[in-house]
Amino acid sequence: MFIVESYSLAVFFCFITMLCWGSWANTQKLVQGKWRFELFYWDYVIGILLFSLIMALTLGSFGADGRSFLEDIGQVSTDNLKNALLGGVIFNLANILLTAAIAGAGMAVAFPIGIGIALILGVLFNYLLVDKGNPALLAIGVMLIVAAIIINAIAYRKTTASSGSASTKWIIVSVIAGVLMSLFYPFVASSMDLVNVANPEGGKMTAYTAVVIFSLGILLSNLIFNSVLMRKPLEGEPISYKTYFEGKLSIHLVGVLGGSIWALGNLFNLIAAGKAGPAVSYGLGQGATLVAALWGVLIWKEFEGGSKTVKNLILSMFVLFVVGICLIIMAGV
Repeated sequence: MFIVESYSLAVFFCFITMLCWGSWANTQKLVQGKWRFELFYWDYVIGILLFSLIMALTLGSFGADGRSFLEDIGQVSTDNLKNALLGGVIFNLANILLTAAIAGAGMAVAFPIGIGIALILGVLFNYLLVDKGNPALLAIGVMLIVAAIIINAIAYRKTTASSGSASTKWIIVSVIAGVLMSLFYPFVASSMDLVNVANPEGGKMTAYTAVVIFSLGILLSNLIFNSVLMRKPLEGEPISYKTYFEGKLSIHLVGVLGGSIWALGNLFNLIAAGKAGPAVSYGLGQGATLVAALWGVLIWKEFEGGSKTVKNLILSMFVLFVVGICLIIMAGV
């Protein structure tokens, strides 16, 4: 299987994660207004599982190092299977709420608040799992990102002052999504051997196997979570499965593409975690907040028409995020 051998390559993989995790939501924006996010989300989940399986049977099985996917999955302990599955369930609930917030408030708002909070708590939880990285630099980097999140929320409130409770609702949904999002990664990481990546401990999984089991957890839980959301949506009228099967193939493929983009970032992040440590790897990956905010501001014009104060706030947010991410990178050197 393919293994990351150097810290510099691990950082590069984390940047790929950042781009993927910060960009997948563009696929939702492409079908917004034509396709409800609950329907989009079914295709997104299918894309995650299909891409994870393909990678496990290719990159995760070729070569002399490590265990192949089929060999690895045959020796995994029940506890580690449960941890990876539970990670998928927690992630799915968080991501459904985040996707709803993106549909309701836009990428430039939902991502900085939701994923920013996930970054803060996730770095802490993952550092407690494996204390790899400079804690002082990690802490300062995270504090700067906290400040960026607060500034982004202020800018959003100033832009949507007339919408009142609607804007407050999506901020709250984003916060809940962020707290839940911070909890999934430690479960998945604990099911893997992050020390002996080439020769994993018996009962533990390689990153390639872990992402497949994690993806199964997402799909199985989606049968419950998304079904409930279709009956009792956060916004709009209830919808049926019939509507999903009436959708055009081109619209379904957009959702599958979105899931594949996210899954690529997820795999690269877990592959990098063995060399960089889960705290640094997760923290850099969640720099996706900056990427998503850039998409929202520059491409989707989500703050268009804002005052000079709002524009200055957005600029300050970007600066704080960049400096915070740089400190997180330095923490792992």
